Amino acid sequence: MRFFYLYLLFSFVQTGYSQEQPKKHEINLNQYAIYDTDLLPASFYKKNRENLRALMGNNSVAVFFSNAIKNRSNDVDFQYHQDPNFYYLTGLREPNSILVIFKNQVEINGEKTKEILFIQPKEKSKEVWTGKRLGKLGVEMILGIETSYSNKEFNTTNLNFEQFSKVYHLPKQTDVNDNVFDKSDLYNLYLQFDSKIAPVETEKEDKTKLIQWLAKLREVKTSEELYLMRKAIDITCVAQKELMKALQPNMTEYQSEAIIEYIFKASGAEYPGFPSILGSGENSCILHYSTNRKTMLGSNLLVSDVGAEYHGYTADVTRTMPVDGHFSKEEKIIYDIVLKAQKAGIEECKAGNSFWDPNIAATSVISQELQKLGIIKSPIGVRRYFMHGTSHYLGLDVHDVGTYLPLKANSIITVEPGIYIPEGSPCDKKWWNIGVRIEDDVLITTEKPEVLSDCIPKTTAEIELMMKEIGLFSQKK
Repeated sequence: MRFFYLYLLFSFVQTGYSQEQPKKHEINLNQYAIYDTDLLPASFYKKNRENLRALMGNNSVAVFFSNAIKNRSNDVDFQYHQDPNFYYLTGLREPNSILVIFKNQVEINGEKTKEILFIQPKEKSKEVWTGKRLGKLGVEMILGIETSYSNKEFNTTNLNFEQFSKVYHLPKQTDVNDNVFDKSDLYNLYLQFDSKIAPVETEKEDKTKLIQWLAKLREVKTSEELYLMRKAIDITCVAQKELMKALQPNMTEYQSEAIIEYIFKASGAEYPGFPSILGSGENSCILHYSTNRKTMLGSNLLVSDVGAEYHGYTADVTRTMPVDGHFSKEEKIIYDIVLKAQKAGIEECKAGNSFWDPNIAATSVISQELQKLGIIKSPIGVRRYFMHGTSHYLGLDVHDVGTYLPLKANSIITVEPGIYIPEGSPCDKKWWNIGVRIEDDVLITTEKPEVLSDCIPKTTAEIELMMKEIGLFSQKK
């Protein structure tokens, strides 16, 4: 049985991050089912808690709940995914937990502390079904949490919220199910919290500040986060290129999805960051299409909007490619307009610029070019064919939180203009069922923006050239 010092788990040798000092204790990491060697270090989550604590008012407390377990059907649940705010502050990926952060040190159950994490205890009878848990020792030693208790102790813990000047907490989740066999599940933890907070005066409660503070903190990425973001984006780039090489008529949309998600898993990504969008032909004009069942024709364009999630951080990259490997005259015209619009939007991705500047620039290009083609008659008509915004923040959520204030260095946004002309549109029929979206993930810097997903071909000529190459899944003659 192999033993490792804890600091080896969290060292980032490949990227030059300094190793943490070795701990006095040794832990068998297999006991906790921890196999990845590039997870974020405990110091990252500790710093996040410290940054939040600095924003909190004097003599205040903040309370966070883990994400609910989502039921798929009957007695089968979806694979668990932690609430991004909870994960950002703890690194914990287990359900039925509560994090309590105190502004000032307090005494709880005779122990002085500035934070408590209530977690599922280690129970062999449960772990044999749902996997190994960290438990008290794992949470404190691996995640660096100052104080931890079993979630079964939350109700009996001497935690009097009336003593605080402010109690910050997020609105309660609405999709929490009651597990009748577990009296310390999230449903019951909410009930216990409601009971504890009931005596607190209304003006002491605040359900909005945490939303604002976490958006501000999560908007700007640290060097550790950027490493994971680059990893997720690089995996996504490889997947998009392999799809280009493999794509051909009579493939199904779900076969193209399988290629994308095989690369994700084979490269170490835990999940797709969102349901993969592979829409061809008329489906290229549906923004969040995810059925992915159509057989693709040679005359179709395929919009591939996908993103790998790696250790909690997700990419979001879109390319539009011709199923038969060649853009028609009309497809190329629309594609080149979208590409021109995207370039204009990326040029506006500068620290200090308004968050909305990329959208204004991209929309202006599309409006002018569609008027030249006679597809729209006036600028106001642009929203018929380009009905979404150009950018959103990217990070622990695919549509990540942020302030929407002037752009800040080390934040990441998407730039994704599109044109969608469904059948029946009031324009020449030659444009019908042409849907094009081009999306890249852009790192804001103090100088020129860095397009993190620029490794994927983007011009029509580059895409057509790559589609001639032989890839891992190519069956072309």
